[in-house]
Amino acid sequence: MTLTLRTAAAGVVGGALLVSCGLTSGSPMVDDVKPGTVGKGLPLKGADLTVASKEFTEQRILGAIMGIAFKAAGADVLDRTGIQGSIGAREAVKSGDADAMYEYTGTAWITYLGNSDPIDDPHKQWEAVRKADAANGVTWLPPAELNNTYALALNEKNKAKYKTKTLSDVAALSKSDPKAVTLCVESEFSSREDGLPGMQKKYGMKIPNSNITKMDTGIIYTQAAKGSCVYGEVFTTDGRIKAMNLTPMEDDKHFFPNYNVAPEINSKSLKEHPEIAEVLAPITKKLNNKMAQDLNSKVDVDGQDPHDVAKEWLIQEGFVKE
Repeated sequence: MTLTLRTAAAGVVGGALLVSCGLTSGSPMVDDVKPGTVGKGLPLKGADLTVASKEFTEQRILGAIMGIAFKAAGADVLDRTGIQGSIGAREAVKSGDADAMYEYTGTAWITYLGNSDPIDDPHKQWEAVRKADAANGVTWLPPAELNNTYALALNEKNKAKYKTKTLSDVAALSKSDPKAVTLCVESEFSSREDGLPGMQKKYGMKIPNSNITKMDTGIIYTQAAKGSCVYGEVFTTDGRIKAMNLTPMEDDKHFFPNYNVAPEINSKSLKEHPEIAEVLAPITKKLNNKMAQDLNSKVDVDGQDPHDVAKEWLIQEGFVKE
């Protein structure tokens, strides 16, 4: 997953995205699932619900989880997952073209609601988003532990060599051995204030431009795994971290924003079908970084289909039955 996808810049012209979103008719979810621990009594029977997501792996999985859960609870579900870009997916829910999706609190606070400074406490960040977004006709249900944010990670060989565990350790290394700290990062991360420039300022790092290589997200993981760069910019729920034996550095000064995932629901839809909240609550409580890494890895590393991965997880957890 890339932050470019998750937090499209607020200045992006959304018209084309919205048009493409509006023209995306979606397709009915045809999963033959029954209630497990969620959906008993078919509380959503008779409801027609449209589920949205952005286009990257984690979002497609979360969108499928939500839609399949709604199906098990009796709803007819239109699958509109895979909308390109954050703005298009957000506007689908806000406008009522879609009823619900899983969204990230940091994305809403900074990108949609126009704030520049994140809130350190994850729950207070969610509360602030929930309160502010109510005026936009969007309701946020309680968040998950899952927090998909930035990190710097290194391979096992470099971990043993440099023995860094935190970003403060990396900052100290950049001063004691400037040549040791080489970075592979996305172009956007290299220029964002909530990316490399802000991180260097917060931690007192001084990394010369000659030590920074810009590249696409997927390549960063492979280059960090090879050791071509000592530290690679990663996302904390990406399955390739585990698959490639990379170790993320702890953000010990809490610089990076919290991107906890939570159900974002069109307020009119929730008023019409308040049972949505009870269906999603136990599922959201199970969403954490390890779970996300495991499921993302099944798609990005093993090549499985996101919908199949989502359905298998719901069945394994006992939320739904076939």
